[in-house]
Amino acid sequence: MIQDLALMLMVAGIVTLIFKRLKQPLVLGYIVAGFLVSPHMPYTASVADAEHIHLWADIGVMFLLFSLGLDFSFKKILKMGASPIISTISIIFCMSMLGMLVGRLFGWPQMDCIFLGGMLAMSSTTIIYKAFDDLGLRQQQFAGLVMSVLILEDILAIVMMVMLSAIASGNNPDGSQMLGSVAKIGFFLVLWLVVGIFAIPIFLRKVRKLINDEVMLIVALGMCCAMAVFSTKVGFSSAFGAFIMGSILAETIEAEHIEKLVEPVKNLFGAIFFVSVGMLVDPHILISYAPSIITLVLTILIGQSVFGSLAFMLGGESLKSAMRCGFSMAQIGEFSFIIASLGLSLGVISDFLYPVVVAVSVITTFLTPYMIRLANPAYAHLEKRLPKKAIQMMNHLSMMHPNTNESNKWKKMLTQMTINTVVYSILSSASIVVMFNFVLPFMRQLLPGEQLLWYANAITGLLTVLIISPFLRAMVMKKNRSPEFRALWDESNRNRLPLLFTILVRVVIAVGFIFYICNSMTQFSSAIMITIGLVAVVIIILSRGIKKRSIRLERLFIMNLRSREIEAQVHGKKRPLYEGRLLDRDIHIADFIVPMDSKWMGHTLRQLNLGQKYGVHVSSILRANYRLNIPDGNYIIFPGDKLQVIGSDDQLSKFGQALSQEVLGEDPNLEKREMKLRQLIIGSDSPFIGKTLEESGIRDKYSCMVVGLEEGKENLSPFSPKRRFQEGDIIWVVGEEESLNALLN
Repeated sequence: MIQDLALMLMVAGIVTLIFKRLKQPLVLGYIVAGFLVSPHMPYTASVADAEHIHLWADIGVMFLLFSLGLDFSFKKILKMGASPIISTISIIFCMSMLGMLVGRLFGWPQMDCIFLGGMLAMSSTTIIYKAFDDLGLRQQQFAGLVMSVLILEDILAIVMMVMLSAIASGNNPDGSQMLGSVAKIGFFLVLWLVVGIFAIPIFLRKVRKLINDEVMLIVALGMCCAMAVFSTKVGFSSAFGAFIMGSILAETIEAEHIEKLVEPVKNLFGAIFFVSVGMLVDPHILISYAPSIITLVLTILIGQSVFGSLAFMLGGESLKSAMRCGFSMAQIGEFSFIIASLGLSLGVISDFLYPVVVAVSVITTFLTPYMIRLANPAYAHLEKRLPKKAIQMMNHLSMMHPNTNESNKWKKMLTQMTINTVVYSILSSASIVVMFNFVLPFMRQLLPGEQLLWYANAITGLLTVLIISPFLRAMVMKKNRSPEFRALWDESNRNRLPLLFTILVRVVIAVGFIFYICNSMTQFSSAIMITIGLVAVVIIILSRGIKKRSIRLERLFIMNLRSREIEAQVHGKKRPLYEGRLLDRDIHIADFIVPMDSKWMGHTLRQLNLGQKYGVHVSSILRANYRLNIPDGNYIIFPGDKLQVIGSDDQLSKFGQALSQEVLGEDPNLEKREMKLRQLIIGSDSPFIGKTLEESGIRDKYSCMVVGLEEGKENLSPFSPKRRFQEGDIIWVVGEEESLNALLN
């Protein structure tokens, strides 16, 4: 294993150095290195055990997606609205149909065509992410749009795999299995994000003082692997779980720190993954199925370029931006391999299809950086050939795409209520599952026997209701006093009955949870259990304690969700939220850095009197990693301080000019500032005899410093401040030339 690893990394290191010199993406170098060390290359040394390499490659995919999650936020997708969803569904549908059509043209079996369509629909998140990183495009706007669509593709790939499994087994893919898989994905996705964003920032906040770089790396990778294991236990991929954990940690203050620490690990295992992809290249397959491979490559390049660009235009992008996005997605990758492996394991696809797909993936991976670079020239060429009116019309149609943020009051209120109901229902359901599967068996063991069984059930049921009570209260009461609800209530009497109905529906859902708990734990009749549920919900709504718990939990969750934004504001990376209100009153916040040679340094705010001189207010001082909010007059200004100042444009302009102009400037007597060392012998007529250092005035009057006393030893002796000068003392003094001359004279 060590021998294989040494061979892979040495060859990868040499090849990537060559590719770096040629200014080519490193991903291509890794794939070439993989081909060179593969058994298919007879002229070079090859790895002995490919199984270990595939295992490490799987770990590489996991860490790559974990790192991708750290650089990604689900809040960004939510802010984008329906645009990424429209683009993703359009691309998957078009490429799936195109893949099945190409398979039909080759005369392949029907199942091969269906699985081929699924493979061609999945662009590679890891390859595009790496290509963007190597080309320095990761921070550009179109790259963010592409990554949003890729993440949605990865999520929908799990649904597609369930659907393909249903088709292979002869079941109806539109049946209960398909709906169950979609519900399962949504359930766990919401549960992981909500619980993770609630719990993990609290844990990191508690141990922040104990964590150094080493511990932080181990904790982060431990969380990544734990979520990957949990993801596989519930039927998803380990890479999907790693991405979820990364996206949870992305909302914490430690996200940037973790990203830097994990980067070397990601680079190592990511390199192994891409080398393993190159090892799958078989020249015999390339030759035997060359027409099919070339056709599939062209299908992906042209199909993604055309349909991908159109899909992003449907999502609301301009023609140029849509083409950059569409051209970037012209390849297939890891999920295509997973779908191919699924087909082989089910025994429903031909043996040749997997190596063909690998070859297509390798070729399209090679071409990915060039396709990304080709987008701008292609747009320029298209702009010259198409009439200007056609381009303007396409841009106009994309820009006029309906904005999901501009919703009427009913739509906004119902959307918020639905989201709250779904989230709190999932949290309640998860709590019930945990209590019934872990706490209930424990209570039954603690209280054994038929006579005590009722007590075990009753205690577990009461504990479960207490745990979910904050969720049920928030489900029923939240948004009942929102501005939209009140406005609709006041606008018309016709709105009041539908508004009351929204409350009734949520009450019924809450009662349903209580009913389910009672039905599982007792043998009461349905009427009694419904009555118990109604009484319990009323008590939950009226309870002040439960109300406080519900509000406290929600505020803590929101604070954790906003912790990274708060950290950015505290460190001056982002403007405070209240700045928008200041702009409405013609004043705003500006940042000023105190120059290193400022005359203001060492002075307090009271001494500078900035409010009287310039009419501004210093709201905060950012010093290193600390933020001093609302400083009083005793705060001292230091060089390098970042001052956040509130004022009008004119006031801030005058303040900025004064800060930049009131500096020390260059010293005209720079040459005289050289420090020199002199020996001084205390003679019989010296005025220093009998005086201490302080009484002599050597430092205060002559601006010199006594650095030691010569007593015939190898080293100078320190001169005690209390020692009095005596005749014959030999002292060594440091000072400027003029000061030393004045002292000696």
